[in-house]
Amino acid sequence: MLTMRTLINQTTKSRSYTESRIMSWTDAPSATTQKDLEEEQKRRGKARKARLKKLSALLPILLTILAFSQTGNAQSQLDLYIKEALANNLVLQQKNITLEKSLIALKDAKSYYLPTSSFDGSYTLSQGGRTIAIPVGDLLNPVYQTLNQLTASDKFPTIQNVEEQLIPNNFYDVRLKTTMPLYNPALKYNKNVKQQEVKLKENEISIYKRELVKAIKQSYYNILMADKAIHIYTSALAVVNENLRTNQSLLQNGKGLPAYVSRAEAEVKRVETELSNAENEKQKAIAYFNSLRNTTLTEAIIIEEINLPAETQKAINEYAENINAREELKSLSIAKDINYQTLKFNKAYHAPRVNAFLDLAMQDFNFAVKKNSFFYLGGVQFNVPIFAGNRNLNAIKQSELDIRSLDLQDKDLRQNLELAAFTSKSNAKNSYNNFLNSIKQEESATKYFKLIDRGYKEGINNYIELLDARNQLTQSQLQKELTRYRLLAALADYERQTSSYNLN
Repeated sequence: MLTMRTLINQTTKSRSYTESRIMSWTDAPSATTQKDLEEEQKRRGKARKARLKKLSALLPILLTILAFSQTGNAQSQLDLYIKEALANNLVLQQKNITLEKSLIALKDAKSYYLPTSSFDGSYTLSQGGRTIAIPVGDLLNPVYQTLNQLTASDKFPTIQNVEEQLIPNNFYDVRLKTTMPLYNPALKYNKNVKQQEVKLKENEISIYKRELVKAIKQSYYNILMADKAIHIYTSALAVVNENLRTNQSLLQNGKGLPAYVSRAEAEVKRVETELSNAENEKQKAIAYFNSLRNTTLTEAIIIEEINLPAETQKAINEYAENINAREELKSLSIAKDINYQTLKFNKAYHAPRVNAFLDLAMQDFNFAVKKNSFFYLGGVQFNVPIFAGNRNLNAIKQSELDIRSLDLQDKDLRQNLELAAFTSKSNAKNSYNNFLNSIKQEESATKYFKLIDRGYKEGINNYIELLDARNQLTQSQLQKELTRYRLLAALADYERQTSSYNLN
C-alpha cells in the first residue's frame, strides 16, 4: 500500500530531479534563448504544482484508510472472539447434535423406500392336537384281498387306516424374506416432513448463533467500558492523592484547614471504592465473556479499542427496519409447510398401499435336506383403507386448524419483530445523541476543572469547588465512555433484530 512517506519521497526526488535538470540547462552552453528557458521553467513549475496538488488530494484518503485500518484491527479481534465462541459454545454444540439427529432421521425416512430383508428360521416339535383320518385300509384292503385270491397267496397284507397330526412334528422351516413398498403415500410425506424438520433445526442453530454474537459483542463492550472506568478512576485517584498531599502540606505549614484534609481523605476513599467496584465489574464481565467462549473464567482478554466511524449517524438514519431475514419467520414458514404435508397425508387416507414380497425358503422333517425341500414364494400385497370411524376426517380438520393458527402466529410474530426493530433503531438514535452530548459535557467539564484548578492554586476558589469540578470531570468522562459503549451495544442489538450479521 502506498504510504505517506513514499509519496513525499517520490515528490522530493521528482522535485530534485527537475531542479537539477534546470540547473544543468542553465550551466551548459545552449543554443536556446533566455525566453525558451523561462518557458521551460514555467512548464516544469506547473508540473511540480500539479504533483503536489495530487499529493494533497491523497492525504484525506490516506488518513481515512489509516483510521479504518485501526478500527478494522479492533473489530478483527472481536471477530476472532466471535468465531471462537461459535466453535466452542456448549449450547451450540448441543444444538448441532440435535441437528445431526434430524439428519439421521431423514436418512431413516429415505431408507423406507428400499427393500427390507431378513433371515427367519423355525423348528417345531409337537404332539397331540387335531388329526386327520386317512382311510387307506378301507380303500386298499378289498383290492388286496382280491389280488390274494387270484394269486392264491398272501403277498398283499391287510393295511390299517392312518391318522396324521395337523401340527407338524420334528419339522424345520428356514427362509430369506424380502419385502419392498411399491406405492405408499405415507413414506413420501414422512420424508418431506423430516426434510423440513432438518431445516427447522438449522434455523434454531442460526437463531442461537445470532443471540450468541449479540451476547459476545455486548459483553465485550462491557469489558471495555469497565476497563475505561478503571483508567478514569486510576487517574482520578492520582489527582485526589495529590490533593490530599497538598492539603496535608499546607496544614503542616499553618496555611491549610483540617476540614480540607478530612475532606481530601474521604475523597480518596470514595475514589478507591469506585475503582474497586470497577475492577470487580470487569472481572465479572470477563467471567461471563469467557463462559460464552467455553474457556476458563479467569482467562485474560485482549483489550482493543473500538472507535465509532464518522458515518455512524448516517448509518443509523439509513437503517432499514427490515425483518424479512429473521430466522424466526423462516421457522414459522417451515412449520406451516410441515402442517401442509400432514394435511396432504391425511387427505390421502383412501390411497392404496402396495407392497411386494419374495421368500427363498427350505423346509422338511427330521432335518432332511432334499431336492424338493427348496422352494420360493413371491407375490404382491395391497391394502385400501375404507372406513376408520371418521378418524381421518377429524385429522384433516385438525391439520386445517393448525394451519390457521400458524397464520395468526405469523402475523403476531411479524408485528412483534417489527416493533422490536423499530424500538432498537430508536434506541440506537437516542444512544448516538446521548454520546454526542456526553462529548460536549466532557469538554465543558474539562474546561471548568482547569479554570477551578487554576483558581484554587491562585487562592480564588476553595477546595470544595475544586472537588466539585473534579467530580464533574470524572463523571463526564465516565458518562462519555458509558454512552459510547451503550451505543455500540444498541447497534449490536439492532444488528440482531434485523439479522444483518453475516454468519458465513
